[in-house]
Amino acid sequence: MKKYWNNKLIKILVSILLFILSYFIKIDLYKTVLLLTTYIIISYEIYIEAIKEKNLFDENFLMIVASLGAIFIKNYHEAILVILLFQIGEYLEDLAIDKTKKSITDLMNLKIENITLEKKGKVRLEEAKIGDIFLVKPGEKVPLDGIIIEGESYMDTSSITGEVVPKLTRKDDLVLSGYINQNSLLKIKATSTSKTSTAQRILDCIENSNDKKTNTETFITKFSKIYTPTICLLAILIVLIPTIIGKDFNTYLYRSLIFLVTACPCALVISVPLGYFCGIGKSSKKGILVKGSKELEKLSNIDYIFFDKTGTLTEGVFEINKIKTNMEEEYFLQIIASSEENSVHPIATVIKEKNKKELLKVSHYEELPGKGVKCKIGKDNILVGNETLLKENNIIFQPSKDIGTIVYASKNNEFIGYIVISDKIKDNNFSEIKKQVNKEIIILSGDNKKQVEEIAKELEIKTFYNNLLPVDKVKKVESYKKNGTTVFVGDGINDAPVLKIADVGISMGNLGSEAAIEASDVVLMNDNLNSINKVIDIAKTTKRKVKYSIIFSLLVKFIVLLLGLLGKSTMLLAVFADVGVTLLVIIYVLTIYIEN
Repeated sequence: MKKYWNNKLIKILVSILLFILSYFIKIDLYKTVLLLTTYIIISYEIYIEAIKEKNLFDENFLMIVASLGAIFIKNYHEAILVILLFQIGEYLEDLAIDKTKKSITDLMNLKIENITLEKKGKVRLEEAKIGDIFLVKPGEKVPLDGIIIEGESYMDTSSITGEVVPKLTRKDDLVLSGYINQNSLLKIKATSTSKTSTAQRILDCIENSNDKKTNTETFITKFSKIYTPTICLLAILIVLIPTIIGKDFNTYLYRSLIFLVTACPCALVISVPLGYFCGIGKSSKKGILVKGSKELEKLSNIDYIFFDKTGTLTEGVFEINKIKTNMEEEYFLQIIASSEENSVHPIATVIKEKNKKELLKVSHYEELPGKGVKCKIGKDNILVGNETLLKENNIIFQPSKDIGTIVYASKNNEFIGYIVISDKIKDNNFSEIKKQVNKEIIILSGDNKKQVEEIAKELEIKTFYNNLLPVDKVKKVESYKKNGTTVFVGDGINDAPVLKIADVGISMGNLGSEAAIEASDVVLMNDNLNSINKVIDIAKTTKRKVKYSIIFSLLVKFIVLLLGLLGKSTMLLAVFADVGVTLLVIIYVLTIYIEN
């Protein structure tokens, strides 16, 4: 790539030198030979490209016709100038695109070739399998997702999450491929392969991000296919009609050439994809992976945002906030934890972790789906569960008014107390997110009404739906899609269907399930809700700059076209209307990086 750029730059510089030198040659024959040689040097690649292209009516074709016309009327300097400035514009345009790509690949410098396996030593990354133990030294990138089984170290997670503050990781913590180990040797058990790792999924998304074109891009592509042949036809008529009625052929041929160069759609063709590519690059710097420009365009105009509750609005980490019992608290916890010994429910796990005493021997264990558990501890009959379980067994108790999941317990048909377990709301700036939505924010949750209502109240969200199954969430979003653009934010495997059905699905990348990440269009790699506000801002900025670029390009071209038809324009002004405007548009859309 560097060699290509150097050769192209050398060719441009040599052509500029010969072009200047021609002004010092007095003999016409020598001057003509030098100018034609310069023309061949600067234009031969354009001819080759035009021949290779299946589409005849592109910008290369317009430049060739315009320059050959200038040569025909012996305007050699202008013929060279058209191609030379076009080549300079192409060079700088490609350089800008390359810089934009490099900003992403530098940030997402995630490609890892080798891995150090504990048993085999250094091997190709493709050879590693799930379950393999690998080593990561200080300063090295983590090659695969995995669980730390030995060691403790700070991780630079910026390439994945966008967070600059190092993250402390210990035994049993999940680390993602692309993290950089900062302090000490780690032994990690692989939970992914080279094809399924977080780093590879990000790279795949970046490589495929241009596959999903925006409505604007699709329109510009279709527009160009009709536009260019139309311009060629008009250019012919500009020469033909005046010549038929006796006007000077060379004069109107020159005006026709100015018309061709001015009308070249370079700025339109480049501004839209480059603008959205810059938006995707800017998002990645913020730890937000946008899978395509189409999704970025949709985020600029949102009517409804739907949020899952647990793990999305809340931390998804349950804590015991209150214990109320008529017996010794430690013994009460011991009874509950023993009863829940065989349960893998997150609530049961929290209780078992809180209990510091040895578990009691349990018999006659029976799990009652949606209610709780029933068992015996020694000779005592124990019930542990929700209100329904106690009511069905005629236990007299006073229901708690606390917010959260309430675990009630009885012993020998007598109420002995309850535990309040709740989830913490994530840090967020909901007031800013609300400003980005045209209509409203809605919570869709599988939890009970009391829990969802409390979260909605605290976040000042008016509309919420509770006790929803995944299929119910899909139906809700589908019903709202009829009235506007929908966005769903979730993290769990059960959110995958609704993430897919929404106009834009946003998932939590760090803590979210693999299914949710695969189904979503946008991944928040840092699990930070405030990133939603950031990516919407970027989407709006991108769309605004693309829109203004199109308006500016068309306006300048229209003015110069009008001047050209009136005989008031020059070839130099025509080249500015094409190449100059293209460069200005490129610079303008690149400012996406310095906003937000």
